[in-house]
Amino acid sequence: MKHCLVVDDSAVIRKVARRILDELSFSTSEAENGREALDKCRESMPDAVLLDWNMPVMDGIAFLVALRKERGGDEPTVIFCTTENDVEHITRAITAGANEYIMKPFDRDIVEAKFHEVGLL
Repeated sequence: MKHCLVVDDSAVIRKVARRILDELSFSTSEAENGREALDKCRESMPDAVLLDWNMPVMDGIAFLVALRKERGGDEPTVIFCTTENDVEHITRAITAGANEYIMKPFDRDIVEAKFHEVGLL
């Protein structure tokens, strides 16, 4: 079973994402900021990371840059999941090492389609 780390400061978003990922047969874990997510990745590297942009302590971009420098940190498929939808934000995310990008609010169809696109399903 593939594992996805859901990183978002909103408990509601984490819950919705977890429900969708459970239906897609993923095991999941959660982090509410980039620092916590980095610690979890150091314990056990996930197959995928569903990543929010705007979070306290460490935002999504800072987490992604740090993750990609970790041993094995180039392996997880990282999908940014955010309300930031302008070209500049998308370019920054991809340049920092994101594999894909989805907009909030999202639903199962969107997550499933993106996970298929990047080869996770």
